[in-house]
Amino acid sequence: MPHNYFDEPVAADYDDDTDVRFSAEHLALESGFLAELASPGGRALELAIGTGRVALPLAARGVEVHGIELSQAMVDRLREKPGGREIPVTLGDYTSADADGTFDVAYLVFNTIGNVTTQDAQVATFANAARHLRPGGCFVVETSVPGVSRIAPQERFRVFDHSSEHVGYDEYDRVTQAMWSHHLTFGPEGTVRRNSVPFRYAWPAELDLMARLAGMRLRERWAWWDRTPFTDTSTSHVSVWEKSRD
Repeated sequence: MPHNYFDEPVAADYDDDTDVRFSAEHLALESGFLAELASPGGRALELAIGTGRVALPLAARGVEVHGIELSQAMVDRLREKPGGREIPVTLGDYTSADADGTFDVAYLVFNTIGNVTTQDAQVATFANAARHLRPGGCFVVETSVPGVSRIAPQERFRVFDHSSEHVGYDEYDRVTQAMWSHHLTFGPEGTVRRNSVPFRYAWPAELDLMARLAGMRLRERWAWWDRTPFTDTSTSHVSVWEKSRD
């Protein structure tokens, strides 16, 4: 079982994140995108469902949502929200855990594909998603284009946030494709909380190959949920792979 980086105290204030992806406007956009991939009254499986940030707005659109989640603390926050007790959740590792039935769409968002830190585990994630999909069903991944492309070859660190409350920076190992996101959060009376989370970054073409190994082909790729075209300057992508109908 992988290490759980999203237990207390991370789960306690996870929904306080100021990232645009936590806003009501964005969640309407993201849940709308996913609902279009599910047939009317269809079924969706969220890998790493967390506190239900995406699952609850998607369920409100009439999609039957199920989840897989490693952290009991995150699921506890989901259960506290209106409608959260109605969403079935399997506790376990999304690279291998089973959810009941087959689904029209499976999705893994907010850079979470990188939380599995080996290529084998990422390949297993695609295989597990495909195993849960009906023929013609879709697997959606939202993640960043590796930030290592935006630093000089001899550099190892890239600051992505710097304010009086928080400093965040990524650390890269170009040889192994390992990376770490480091967070320094400044509290009252000079207190500092440090949190470091390991990731494995992967290029879009590598993810396409993982999908092909799992019997899926790229259907569409966008720079964002509003279907902004993906280009060589995009810093993120929303990719949709379709399971073979054979």
